[in-house]
Amino acid sequence: MSTPSTIHYLTAPCPLGSLVLATDKQGICALLLADSPAAALAELKQRFPLATLHSNGKGLRTDLERVITWVKQPSHPLQLTQPLAPQGTAFQQQVWQALQKTRPGQRLSYQQLAEQLGKPGASRAVAGACAANPLALVIPCHRVVRSDGALSGYRWGVARKQALLQAEQSASLAQAG
Repeated sequence: MSTPSTIHYLTAPCPLGSLVLATDKQGICALLLADSPAAALAELKQRFPLATLHSNGKGLRTDLERVITWVKQPSHPLQLTQPLAPQGTAFQQQVWQALQKTRPGQRLSYQQLAEQLGKPGASRAVAGACAANPLALVIPCHRVVRSDGALSGYRWGVARKQALLQAEQSASLAQAG
């Protein structure tokens, strides 16, 4: 993975903790959840150790506010002003693109996702791609569960995964009713 030389970021509180949105010259390269702004920034620094980081509220506020609104109302479409630009391997990109096609409230297993990609033996690789996801929420890896339907690990904590799935399910039921 190449590391961008300059990354602009902004942090804000959201119902799931602290959120940091980061962009490079290609677009949104990270959207991370953490327990505090300091922890969110530390994760950003760890992900991009060679990058120069600049706090920039002016250019990122609209997208950050849209993500926070989406967390509160997941049935509404999330429309960002900047393109998504996650860095990852070709396989990770395939997994992330497939996840972006899932609907709020939809759940699928790692095995189902591997089969959907035409790689039925790659469920562990799918799990690895989910764990490497740099764009919480907008690449909805929280929608992937174990084959038995149970919640399994989530990079930003199983409690956050459960909260996201419950919010999406509630929003889906409200729309249907």
